[in-house]
Amino acid sequence: MQSSSSVIFAKISKNKVRRYNEVSNQKWSCHGPGFGKTNIWVEDEKIIGFGEHPEWAEEAEELNAEGCVVAPGLVDVHVHFRDPGFTYKEDLETGSRAASAGGFTTVVCMANTKPIVDTPEVLQDILERTKSLPIHVKQASAVSKNFEGKELVDFDAMVEAGTCGFTDDGIPLTNAGFIKKAMEAAARVDMPISLHEEDPTLNEVNGVNKGVISDKMGIGGAPAISEDVMVARDVMLALETGAKVDIQHISSGRSVDLVRLAKKKGAKVYAEATPHHFTLTEEDVPNYGTMAKMNPPLRTEWDRTKIIEGLAGGTIDMIATDHAPHAIEEKEREFTKAPSGIVGLETSLSLGITSLVKRGYLTMMQLLEKMTVNPARLYKFDCGTLEEGKAADIVIFAPDEVIRLFPRLEVKWEHKVHERPVCKLPKQKLSGILMHYTYDSWQQWLDKAGQYTSIWAEDNFSKGKRVGKSAAFTHGIYGFIRAYFLQLGFLDGWAGLYSSLQHFFYTLLKYWKLYELQQKNK
Repeated sequence: MQSSSSVIFAKISKNKVRRYNEVSNQKWSCHGPGFGKTNIWVEDEKIIGFGEHPEWAEEAEELNAEGCVVAPGLVDVHVHFRDPGFTYKEDLETGSRAASAGGFTTVVCMANTKPIVDTPEVLQDILERTKSLPIHVKQASAVSKNFEGKELVDFDAMVEAGTCGFTDDGIPLTNAGFIKKAMEAAARVDMPISLHEEDPTLNEVNGVNKGVISDKMGIGGAPAISEDVMVARDVMLALETGAKVDIQHISSGRSVDLVRLAKKKGAKVYAEATPHHFTLTEEDVPNYGTMAKMNPPLRTEWDRTKIIEGLAGGTIDMIATDHAPHAIEEKEREFTKAPSGIVGLETSLSLGITSLVKRGYLTMMQLLEKMTVNPARLYKFDCGTLEEGKAADIVIFAPDEVIRLFPRLEVKWEHKVHERPVCKLPKQKLSGILMHYTYDSWQQWLDKAGQYTSIWAEDNFSKGKRVGKSAAFTHGIYGFIRAYFLQLGFLDGWAGLYSSLQHFFYTLLKYWKLYELQQKNK
């Protein structure tokens, strides 16, 4: 997916005074009072002050961030770096690079490695190897030994060894009595316990929602009820035990409602949503194949909408990627044999901006809260805010930056609708695939069609073009014939018919508006 946001850097490492000058006129602090344009002063990887400090200015290395958003480094509480044991997919080094490229300065790795992180020795080995990485990599402990859901790990020993939380992510915990004991242990050590909510006895095939798409694929699927029954159980157990429970990668709209209810009753329940669950649906599976196979699966448009409502209303506290890379040869297997998982660290912020902020569901501040201060607060990390004396984990990004196919100052455009570029520069072939989506809904198409047809009619009227009432219909009919028959739209089945009917309506509308202008200006 194309990013509309460009992250400049993720973490400051130079041991000298650095000034970030003239930062965005948007509030950038996710905690405490915000600022307009100001200076941020950094020394030895610490924020040492804000505002004007002329005595520091002579020694400072200055970075002008005019027009950008300056925010705390992003925090992701759900990633899979596959290290140890599966480093052909990802490792601590490559994973941290992906995180840094996406603006993340702190991440929490899941415990489903080989060996599983269920002993202090395995945990300490990982944490020792994270010290040289460019970001802060935290490690969660398993809940159960060997992910078997039968015997608890030594919670106290794992806390002493440096774990930040507990999870068997990837393997749902189906025994209610066992998960109650786990929650009681997590509450005792005051650590979050994060849960993958799918009842495997209700799933026929993992990775695709049980519905119209799975029926077409003939492979069964994983219904939303498999998540709902687990969430219902666990939010009530959270209320009973007082544990801090994180519902991981929530995908069902009904589960969003269950979390909301539990919060109202006083349960310490938190929820995380992934970018793929608030941007994609089961309808995208045929297009992307195994790249869209994940647990829990992409669900319906209704579920996606409910997740967005949960984010906007505060029911869902965090955005987490569930970054889960696989080798390409694994993803190239047939659907039922390919592993579930999708990467997300490099595109998470961009998708949040394009899918949530620019469409009016969240403000920039709300998005950043769910990607910085909220996850940091749950895990008691000393990050997620910009404060004097704290580590200078900072991300700077341009939310309105776009990738241009034409140099802005070297090209002129002809026509007002369906513009044609006029440029003397040589043409070059794109190295990748450009996916151009002109609208996201029928309402967007109608709005755009209304705007474009009005511009076309006004432009052609000013040029002296005229049309009769019957000719407007004739143009519309010819537009349909051209799209459906001459351009072979009929080969695309129902999609071709829809597109051709759209073309009929669009063509009729622009000529009818031209006719109306003629009548008004007689």
